[in-house]
Amino acid sequence: MNILVTGAAGFIGAHCVLRLLRDGHDVCGLDNFNDYYDPQLKHDRVAWVKDQVGEFPLAHIDLTDASAIDELFQLRRPDVVIHLAAQAGVRYSLENPRAYVDSNLGGFLNILESCRHHPVKHLIYASSSSVYGANQRTPYSVQDGVDHPLSLYAATKKANESMAHSYSHLFGIPCTGLRFFTVYGPWGRPDMSPIQFAKAITENQVLRLFNHGEHARDFTYIDDIVESIARLVERPPRPIPDWNREQPDPATSLAPWCLYNIGGQHPVALRTYVALLEKHLGRTARIELLPLQPGDVLNTCADASDLARATGFQPRIELDDGLGRFVDWFLDYYAHPIVHAPLAAESQRRSL
Repeated sequence: MNILVTGAAGFIGAHCVLRLLRDGHDVCGLDNFNDYYDPQLKHDRVAWVKDQVGEFPLAHIDLTDASAIDELFQLRRPDVVIHLAAQAGVRYSLENPRAYVDSNLGGFLNILESCRHHPVKHLIYASSSSVYGANQRTPYSVQDGVDHPLSLYAATKKANESMAHSYSHLFGIPCTGLRFFTVYGPWGRPDMSPIQFAKAITENQVLRLFNHGEHARDFTYIDDIVESIARLVERPPRPIPDWNREQPDPATSLAPWCLYNIGGQHPVALRTYVALLEKHLGRTARIELLPLQPGDVLNTCADASDLARATGFQPRIELDDGLGRFVDWFLDYYAHPIVHAPLAAESQRRSL
């Protein structure tokens, strides 16, 4: 199939592009290579993919550039769009809220408009477990309400689900939303805990644990995320004619729209997570316990049974195994960083 992956230089995006190319799909990537974190890591991810599967078209475009996105859709005519690009991070949304409105709302609208005017067979987009917010009933089910987000980031992801539903209803666009649960693994984002914690431990810096280390998280290894996406590509949702309007299921619809959780279904206490990192790194952490931070969710746990029924697959890589793979990459990458000159934006446009 002809597939467009946005956020192709990102953590999940790069892994996704690699898998889809290996599966024989015709893949085009899109990324703006912004400086939310060091863009060199994004270029290194792209180089890693190309080293394994060769060149692939990659457009240097910002989500807010509606005309450039529309031009890309006209040129590539994708059958499937996997929309992973977004302004990420819960804590950064407290400092720079407009970035989330511009990228996660305005940018997603541009993707939806292009899917409307250049019809696609399936739009898969990234949501987040953060949408569950103040909900304390676990495991989190896609049948649960998500009316109390605790951060602007979570609110934009909740809005994305509603925006996708409206376009699915109005224009018949098959849309699948994926609520990711704490994704980790090689090539991860440096603002997330695996790299932050691993750096603190290896450099003998103080490791700050908020909520006094009492959090629990449902960690999901990157390969399980990518396997789920790969299986969903050719499984667009269908309308449910007998959908109950009086007792509506929040995860399905009269429109061709649905939601899935993708999580390991085995929440791990934060202190256990740190202990596993210590084991694989062979070092002991210097820990400082701090109060709960604004926007943080206490505990997460996914009910991924709907995903299993739809695809025959559910995440299966245990945290101990996954962290071992992550640490192997972490020690190698930060000891021997790849050096690649960033490609100019214009040359990337011409590569299409």
